Amino acid sequence: MNKKILQTLEFDKVKQMLSSHIVTKLGEEHLQQLAPLTDYDKIEEYLIETEDAVKVLRLRGGIPIPVLENIKPHMKRIEIGAMLNGLELAQVGRVLRTVTELQQFFEDLREAEIELERLYEWSDKMVALPELAKVIRISVDEDGHVTDEASSELKGIRQSIRRAEQGVREQLDGILRGGNSKYLSDTIVTMRNDRYVIPVKSEYRSHFGGVVHDQSASGQTVFVEPRQVVELNNKLRQHQIAERKEIERILAELSNELEPFRQDILQNAFVLGKLDFINSKAVFGKTIKGIVPALSKEKHVSLKQARHPLIAPEKVVANDIILGEAYQAIVITGPNTGGKTITLKTLGLLQLMGQAGLPIPAHEDSVIGVFSEVYADIGDEQSIEQNLSTFSSHMTNIVDILKHLDKDSLVLFDELGAGTDPQEGAALAISILDQVGQIGAFVMATTHYPELKVYGYNRSGTINASMEFDVDTLSPTYHLLIGIPGRSNAFDISKRLGLSSSIIEQSKQIIDGESQDLNEMISDLENQRKMTETEYLEMRHYVDESESLHHDLKEAYELFFEEREKELNKAKAKANEIIEEAQAKAEGIISDIRQMQLRSSSSSNVKEHELIDVKTQLSDLKHEETHLAKNKVLQKAKVKKTFKVGDDVMVETFGQRGTLINKVGNKEWQVQLGILKMNVSEDNMTLLAPEKEPVRRMTSVRSDSGGSRSSVKTQLDLRGKRFEEAVAEVDQYIDAALLAGYPQVTIVHGRGTGALKKGVQDYLKNNRRVKKYEYAPPNQGGDGATIVSF
Repeated sequence: MNKKILQTLEFDKVKQMLSSHIVTKLGEEHLQQLAPLTDYDKIEEYLIETEDAVKVLRLRGGIPIPVLENIKPHMKRIEIGAMLNGLELAQVGRVLRTVTELQQFFEDLREAEIELERLYEWSDKMVALPELAKVIRISVDEDGHVTDEASSELKGIRQSIRRAEQGVREQLDGILRGGNSKYLSDTIVTMRNDRYVIPVKSEYRSHFGGVVHDQSASGQTVFVEPRQVVELNNKLRQHQIAERKEIERILAELSNELEPFRQDILQNAFVLGKLDFINSKAVFGKTIKGIVPALSKEKHVSLKQARHPLIAPEKVVANDIILGEAYQAIVITGPNTGGKTITLKTLGLLQLMGQAGLPIPAHEDSVIGVFSEVYADIGDEQSIEQNLSTFSSHMTNIVDILKHLDKDSLVLFDELGAGTDPQEGAALAISILDQVGQIGAFVMATTHYPELKVYGYNRSGTINASMEFDVDTLSPTYHLLIGIPGRSNAFDISKRLGLSSSIIEQSKQIIDGESQDLNEMISDLENQRKMTETEYLEMRHYVDESESLHHDLKEAYELFFEEREKELNKAKAKANEIIEEAQAKAEGIISDIRQMQLRSSSSSNVKEHELIDVKTQLSDLKHEETHLAKNKVLQKAKVKKTFKVGDDVMVETFGQRGTLINKVGNKEWQVQLGILKMNVSEDNMTLLAPEKEPVRRMTSVRSDSGGSRSSVKTQLDLRGKRFEEAVAEVDQYIDAALLAGYPQVTIVHGRGTGALKKGVQDYLKNNRRVKKYEYAPPNQGGDGATIVSF
């Protein structure tokens, strides 16, 4: 694809938009190489990759690739035997860990049976090196610092460094805290030349002995290493040198371990960059609300509601652009500032984006062709240096295009033939379009010459088009109207602006009669188009409504038959169970009769054939389940369960009798099972006849201040008792206290492990007769006792 078209249609600006979604350096390299392709199979492959990434973005939020640096220079240094530093090794380790994580990510997609046509192949090209990644992760952290776990020797050296630093600091802190503070500029410990020093006033520089390492800018302070820490600083320095040597040894060893896997690591980095680039295309597509277009081998272009990607979404106007199937040339006529040039650029740029494997801002079912070249003559290319006029500049460009044009090319002409005498310019435009037509190339051209309106009607494979203009608002709508040539709106605009009607009528008489007829024909076509469009929208509304109703009816119809079949099969199965049970009983009776017959010598014995007839009749009662659709007996036998509050039921899951309390769902009830309440489905319950209430003996209890209370104490002591025994005793005690009429009692459970206390309070929480409970006051046992109010 020629470089000039990329500049003319601003393809690089699209690449800049795409770059904001790339997170790896190698992904940026793939972006730099991005350009429109001309090979159909390669374009299809790239578009499929983009389609896969769009699916992953929709289902999993995109491919999880972290920020990665370009490690190709690191591998080049490994190849020549150089040693990597800690940060470079950390970057390589991050690449290796990302490979493992992405392989697991794609394995999860496979297990979820998410179909991807190309991304699985890229995933399979990565080579996992878990052991190598683990060694790097243990030895080097994210910022390149070599960790203590890199080697036992390094760990020991660093422990010695910490001890030496502590010793130096203790010595210096002793100096700072002593009576020497008057000799110091500040009571702090600092460092100069990698050695610990203290700030001393210049006049007392020799007071501490040792070495002077530095002085302040004013000269009033010198930084002294006291003699008592010189030896300690020397030891610390030796440990630091040993640490540096050990770190170098570790880095060299790790670098050597990378060498055998250099090609695998480079392959991984390339694939990660490719996946990052593919993922960025999907994110870019989401940003511009784009789709992945289909490809046409016949170069049929059908862009539905196409939008220019470089125009703000709130300003851009979408248009349907169709070329290649019914016609090879589109001639857009009409006045300037109507949006002709933007429509031209939209077709060209979206075609370039599609051929580069990118999503395009259009609606679903959009199709692009595959052109060997895209040429464009757009804008004012006047060159002062070459002393060329606007017309000369355009014509130079057109001549160059015609030299290289072939039948597989797409060419875009903006204001074809402009910049010269209108008659000569129109004639040249017609001849150029004829030449392009003879070559067989595909073309979209804009012009304001009225002669080309007739050209669109007379030439096969060519169609007129125009940009819609709203006369009421005196402004263009920027909508492309294919099939309708543009017309001059000068008379209508002048009339709305207040120009005299007589002047307008005189102007109409002056212009050529054919031009007037053409304008009237165009006006009539526009009116018919608007009327047809209104009728189409109305019919479309009714068709959509009918389709929706038909869809709902079809679903309801299918659901009805499905449910009916389920219920019938249930009834059939139940009927067969009953029949089989009856048949088994009947066979038992028949067997008994036969035994009686054999033992009897009476003449009134039952005959064998009679027994066979009876058995046959019983067998005939059973029918195949698939032929009982019209069995009204089975249909009437299905009794619907009806439950209400207070009913006694058998909960089949637990085999216990319960009582319905209230309904908590569509087919779910709250059931009282002894002291428990639980939610049970109607399918797991069977209605029971209510139990006869037992005759209860009423015993009166006299509540006086004497005998009834005297046997029950107001305090229960549970200390030293086992949990189960204590809870049972609390239950009995509460009942006795209630019968005695006590308003309040105290339960002593002690502190201990807290298990007994918790068990008692759990019991009180679930007892409906307990109003409240709380710990006793501190003088009555505190949290070792609980006071209960009824």
